[in-house]
Amino acid sequence: MLDQPCREAFEELRRRLTTSPVMQPLDWELPFELMCDASNYALRVVLSQRVDRLSHVIAYASRTLDATQVNYTTTENKLLAIVFALDKFRSYLLCSHITVYIDHPALRYLLKKPDAKPKLIRWMLFLQEFGIEIRDKSVAENMVADHLSRIEEPVGALLIRDNVPD
Repeated sequence: MLDQPCREAFEELRRRLTTSPVMQPLDWELPFELMCDASNYALRVVLSQRVDRLSHVIAYASRTLDATQVNYTTTENKLLAIVFALDKFRSYLLCSHITVYIDHPALRYLLKKPDAKPKLIRWMLFLQEFGIEIRDKSVAENMVADHLSRIEEPVGALLIRDNVPD
């Protein structure tokens, strides 16, 4: 049985996660922002819009890396996070201006690199379908998306299932 401080903390957490302002409805007139991050084990993204200089979260998404993706370089993982976000929220983001925040400055210059791996070229072609602007955001400023990268992978961890059963 839980003691009283634990029960109060749980109730407060539940209240904050199930009421506004955790997630807000979107406004089609405003540009979108994506905060992306990747660790050695997972990708996580946050779709938001800025209203009166405050970021309003619209949706979250995350998934674990498969056996092949775990071996990707840091740059490949960070780019994979952006590709995952754009694919996940495609219906919202087509024909919209999107600012992508990520804590890996090399990605801004990767789009201009003529000689890259075929996988990266394929991802860069996918990125060109969207009106994106990539901006650097330090770890301290990208706390929402960066949270999972601080979590160590437990032994025998279960994969995050991204699909919803019918």
